[in-house]
This record gives sequence, C-alpha cells and structure tokens, in this order.
Amino acid sequence: MIVNIRKKAVFNWSGGKDSALALHTVLEQNEFEVVALLTTVNEETELSSMHAIPHALLEKQAESIGIPLYPVFLPKNLPAYEQHMLDAANHFKALGVEHFIFGDIYLSDVRKYREDRLHPLGIEVVEPIWNLNSAEVMQSFLDSGIKTKIIVTDASKLDASFIGQDINAALIARMPSDVDVCGENGEYHTFAYSGALFKKPVEFEIIETRKMSYDFKLDNGEEKTYYYWQAIFGD
Repeated sequence: MIVNIRKKAVFNWSGGKDSALALHTVLEQNEFEVVALLTTVNEETELSSMHAIPHALLEKQAESIGIPLYPVFLPKNLPAYEQHMLDAANHFKALGVEHFIFGDIYLSDVRKYREDRLHPLGIEVVEPIWNLNSAEVMQSFLDSGIKTKIIVTDASKLDASFIGQDINAALIARMPSDVDVCGENGEYHTFAYSGALFKKPVEFEIIETRKMSYDFKLDNGEEKTYYYWQAIFGD
C-alpha cells in the first residue's frame, strides 16, 4: 500500500482570483497539506493589505474553504512589516512547515523578494501558476468555475462601472487593450466568493463605490498621487 505523505505548507492568501486559482490547483494536485491561509491585514482599518477586503470576509472565505485563516496585522511602516512577516514564518517553521505557496504569475522581482527572505529560514517558495501568460491564467480561472468580483480598480485604467462586476468572458472583452487581462500591473483586484474550492458561497454586500487617493514617494524622491475606485462592503 502506497501512502501519500503530503508536505506541510502555508498558502499566502490574498482573497482574489489568482490566489483562489493557485489554491484550487494545489488542493487538486494533493502534494501539500495546506495548514493555514496566511493573509496580511492593516491593523488600523482591518482591511487586507492589497485588496481592501474586510477581515471578517477573509474569515468567511477561510471557513467556506475549510482551512484556518492566519491573519498578520500590520502597521504602516515597512521595517515593522518585515519583522511581522519574519515572526509568522518562524511560527510556521516551528510547526514543521517548509513551504510557502503564493499565487504570483510572472513578477520576478516579487518572487525574488519572497525567496530572499524565506530561503534563509529553510522555507521553499512554491508558485503553482508561475510563468503562465495572463491569457492562460485567465482561461484556467474561467474553466475552474471560481466566481469573483472586481472590488478595486486603478481609476486611470478602469472606471467605477467595473466595481462589483463578476469576472467572465464578456467583462474581459470590455476591458481596454492596455489593461492586463489578469490585472497583473495593478489595474484591478478581486474578491473570490464561490465555486470550486468553496464549500458554500461567501455572503457579502457591496453598498458603495468610493474614489480613494494614495500618496506614494517614488525612488527619485518625488511624491505622486494615485487614484482608485474601491468597493465598500456592508457589515
């Protein structure tokens, strides 16, 4: 009798479509035992760092998937972020986890950043949908049956009408030609709520679409303001 001994892993969960597709892929392949969904949450707003998903909805996603959420509450400053993530990695390393799984596609600088920090701890970076082009990833996503809504857009790329829309072939056809179909350049972010890996749909309500602005300091010292359309969720 052959026993499949799965390797313990933590999945780094964003709550969006690429993350959901990567997790779905991992669970189907059955090579890893995913012990937790690690996600980063702003400690002031209790919204996820990149997708602005409320912590309570991240918990609902995890409950529906059947894997516990491990939230890391982050302050604004970068040094504290690095320490919090190091603490989380060491926490799971002590539990025998030697693999961290991500849903990246092809941003090599992001992957290198992860590897530079995790490899010294003896943790391997796993990227199940890595190096596929955006069209391939989107087709795999559509084929998976996962349902997801757009909840954030770069206002310079996609207008407010895209907020709250489900990702499907018709919506993709509406996107401007200069928008990456997967939003890989930050054009949009999503919230996955049903299908495939979800045992039941995640109930939620978008009550408002709000225009947000964020100031960033560029490498040359210049400050630039970016504008986004963002879904506001009901309680």
